[in-house]
Amino acid sequence: MPKKNNTLRLNLLAMFIAIIILQTSIPLIGYIPIGPLSITIIPATVVIATVLLGTVDGAIIGGVWGVITFIRAYIWPTSPLATIVFVNPIVSVFPRIMIGLVAGWAYMALQKRIKRQSLSVSIAAILGSLTNTILVLGLIYVFYKAKAPQLYQINMEKLLPYLIGVVGTNGIPEAIFSGVVTPLIAVPLSRVIKRRT
Repeated sequence: MPKKNNTLRLNLLAMFIAIIILQTSIPLIGYIPIGPLSITIIPATVVIATVLLGTVDGAIIGGVWGVITFIRAYIWPTSPLATIVFVNPIVSVFPRIMIGLVAGWAYMALQKRIKRQSLSVSIAAILGSLTNTILVLGLIYVFYKAKAPQLYQINMEKLLPYLIGVVGTNGIPEAIFSGVVTPLIAVPLSRVIKRRT
């Protein structure tokens, strides 16, 4: 976004930060329960911000989500597990920042090869969502595998298959959701923003 539109950029950043705060605070806005699953839709918000504002700002929005996750682990945890794993900023903050970076890099690379913006956004959204899932679960495995019996009531040997199962049951539906919904919102908004710049 050009420097002359810095006010618009700051307004959009503030808007996305407000959306992230709402999504992490109000049930059903950031997490959609579907049967036994809880689909996290916040990665889609981060990717939309990335498409509209750029990779760095997308990483900032992802970082805001991560910081909120980190703080909530101390004062308002979403689960008993959160008080153990999300108090580590490498688990709670780093993966969220990487959503914006991976989605932004993918979107820029795809724009050069794919003419349809909606397809580029969709692929970037899928990759961003999977980045979050894989990094969070992978880092939980790295840092907390020794605590598997207490955290998950399973032995250490079964932790990796369990986490891979979570990728399949939660991560894949979240990635599909992001891939479908993100272009429906990001593409029209990007056209509106281009007209204003």
